[in-house]
Amino acid sequence: MPYTPSGFFCDRLIRERERRDGEGSLSKPLRFSGQDFAALKQECLTKKCLFEDDTFPASVESLGYKELGHKSNKVKNIVWKRPKEICENPQFIVGGASRTDICQGDLGDCWLLAAIACLTLNEKLLYRVVPQEQSFSEGYGGIFHFQFWRYGDWVDVVIDDRIPTFNSQLVFTKSAERNEFWSALLEKAYAKLHGSYEALKGGNTTEAMEDFTGGVTEFYEMKEAPKELYKIMKKALERGSMMGCSIDSLVPARFETRTVTGLVKGHAYSVTAVEECKQSQHKEPKVRLVRLRNPWGQVEWNGPWSDNSKEWVSLSKGEKDKLQHQSAEDGEFWMAFEDFKKNYTKIEICNLTPDALEDDKIHKWTVSVNEGRWVRGCSAGGCRNYPDTFWTNPQYRLRLLEEDDDPEDNEVACSFVIALMQKNRRKERKLGANLFTIGFAIYEVPKEMHGNKQHMQKDFFLFNSSKARCKSYINLREVTQRFRLSPGEYVIIPSTYEPHQEGEFILRVFSEKRNTSEEIENRIEADHPVPAPANAGEESEEDQQFLSIFQQIAGDEMEITANELKNVLNSIVSKHKDLNTEGFSLESCRSMISLMDMDGTGRLSLQEFRHLWNKIKQWQGIFQHYNSDQAGSINSYEMRNAVNDAGFRLNNQLYDIITMRYANEGMNIDFDSFISCLVRLEAMFRAFQAFDQDGDGTIRLSVLEWLQLTMYA
Repeated sequence: MPYTPSGFFCDRLIRERERRDGEGSLSKPLRFSGQDFAALKQECLTKKCLFEDDTFPASVESLGYKELGHKSNKVKNIVWKRPKEICENPQFIVGGASRTDICQGDLGDCWLLAAIACLTLNEKLLYRVVPQEQSFSEGYGGIFHFQFWRYGDWVDVVIDDRIPTFNSQLVFTKSAERNEFWSALLEKAYAKLHGSYEALKGGNTTEAMEDFTGGVTEFYEMKEAPKELYKIMKKALERGSMMGCSIDSLVPARFETRTVTGLVKGHAYSVTAVEECKQSQHKEPKVRLVRLRNPWGQVEWNGPWSDNSKEWVSLSKGEKDKLQHQSAEDGEFWMAFEDFKKNYTKIEICNLTPDALEDDKIHKWTVSVNEGRWVRGCSAGGCRNYPDTFWTNPQYRLRLLEEDDDPEDNEVACSFVIALMQKNRRKERKLGANLFTIGFAIYEVPKEMHGNKQHMQKDFFLFNSSKARCKSYINLREVTQRFRLSPGEYVIIPSTYEPHQEGEFILRVFSEKRNTSEEIENRIEADHPVPAPANAGEESEEDQQFLSIFQQIAGDEMEITANELKNVLNSIVSKHKDLNTEGFSLESCRSMISLMDMDGTGRLSLQEFRHLWNKIKQWQGIFQHYNSDQAGSINSYEMRNAVNDAGFRLNNQLYDIITMRYANEGMNIDFDSFISCLVRLEAMFRAFQAFDQDGDGTIRLSVLEWLQLTMYA
């Protein structure tokens, strides 16, 4: 999706301001859609009316855009109802929130429901996401709210309690208790966060786990699982980690297929317990068991240790009570750990902190969160396979300052975890967005370049191999990996696999000790070399020709207008066949006059024109250097080098803006656009410095001054 500069930067400035005020934390979450739950609820109680959420209305738009869109037969008989219209005595939570409160409806969001089931195992986490003291009796106003972690911030999502029904039955998530509604309302709030119910179809359990905790996820493929996997799983549950698992399907995940053992391929399960039990009168005195839950609320494993299997006879009543064993078609079942490993293909664990589960020590982790974006034609460089553009990706400097307290094999090293997450792809599905294949590489910075915050150039990556990198590029929302490297300076390059793919991301770096990561942002500055006036004897034939044309057009007044300037420049530029240009536009010439017009006449004198011509000649040389194929344009990825050669040091955001403003659809910048860009940069730098009289890098303008400056530039 294209980004508008004004919209993106306004949003970014607002976010930064909010963070300065402490917003986005657990204690002060951001208000999603700007809605204040307490104020809206009070307004409803005062007016004695039920809340209706116009930002997520009870309409088809909130259901979906394709399979649940206007043209779908599925939505014709759906009626939005409040719980009091569905049953008598509705309750928010009945007898405490539990795993059986979550039963999947007609939406392929088992990944979300598996995560909600895990959430119920930890009351502290649960009531962070599902604020308590919400009910359908005392203080009821038809309004509820839930809190989610979203790309580095906690957000509070307000909803009304109108839920999609068919024949007075909930269409989507429901509880085993017909009059309990917390899970259905949580699903609605999560659907609002992503734009619609349909946006929740298909996903990975870790996505929701992280949105409920702000934690960091690690995957284990069963065929490559560590020997201590059972111990790792047990420790994860003890630490409040959330755990999900699945069986890979050869066909796409939407075709969930039930096997003869009762397990379902391409389907997400929750891991809700791991236990070791004593067996009486059995050759194996101890058995290791895993408890799982199918979000369908039914369809269970039918092998050893299933609900009614003979294996339970070997356990004492005390052991059975410890396992809370019961025979019920509720989707929850036990199975032996060895059968678990044989039948499931991967397990994902979302840790509240990145402590290694193989280790008994609890560490205090620090995290740095960096926001970034890949912009087509500027900073969407693709992976290392594309050396001409890879270097243009956003770059983050990582300083590992302190080694671990408990080095492995006496090796001095620093432990850290990198998590790269792409943003908003689920929300933008209705516009055709899919998850990109993403990953990252880590390069060691040579000692002579330590402390130098300049963006690393193409040659560096051509002649240096990466020190570490993610295991693979993959089309998940987040790619995470744990590393140990020697103290020093490194640069992290997050990228999509293919170049030219545009999107936003956050890069989180967790470290045990005092280490830092930050985006490499060049200092914004400009050199203003004033071309020396040419002596008559030094003038080239072209200079003399220019002077002659200028005198012919300027007449007795010896000043030229924008239109006349266009004629002068194009009469000469047209002779440069290598520029392959149609000439300068009138708008470009107006910008040139505003740059060089020192006396405010709206025209150029001969002296002003000489300065302009010397600049254009200098810039023309830079353009021709990068126009190596004589195609008459510069590749937008090379533009940052050309701008740098012209004396301007900019940051990534400004290079993004230049690409969006001046590149054509093929991501190339022609000669007219190149000169226009440099003219605008020169003019705005010069204007800023004129206002910045104390040289502190900030200026204050009235609306009149701002408009005078920007409208004439």
